[in-house]
Amino acid sequence: MDPYTIFADIVAGRAPASTVYEDADVLAFMDIRPMTPGHLLVIPKIPARSLSELDPEIGGKLFRVGQRLAAALRASEVQCDGVNFFLADGVTAGQEVFHVHLHVIPRTPGDGFGLRGRPTTPPRADLDYLAASVRGALERTVPQ
Repeated sequence: MDPYTIFADIVAGRAPASTVYEDADVLAFMDIRPMTPGHLLVIPKIPARSLSELDPEIGGKLFRVGQRLAAALRASEVQCDGVNFFLADGVTAGQEVFHVHLHVIPRTPGDGFGLRGRPTTPPRADLDYLAASVRGALERTVPQ
């Protein structure tokens, strides 16, 4: 794993960040390319390029901190009506910085941000087939 990303520099204090929250494990700061005003990033201090490399305890903490930040955004001058969490894992998913990061995106009516896609309605048999495939992979790869 190449440990260098801009996030490593931010954690080390070599690059600037508008910090909102920090503890021993995670750091949260303003995104410099926000989708909406108040857009935050929550990152682990230990680099992990993908979710598969991320310690599950730290992963859980990212979301717990994100939950607290969502409440803080609603109570702040951002005054958002809702919050989206977004985490891209891999190039195809839209990951651009290869250090796991959770986007905490405040939402207001008409803000122009949203997921674009076309949901499908597969037959139950197809859903059951894929569910069995994922269950099998889970049993083979995840310790019980």
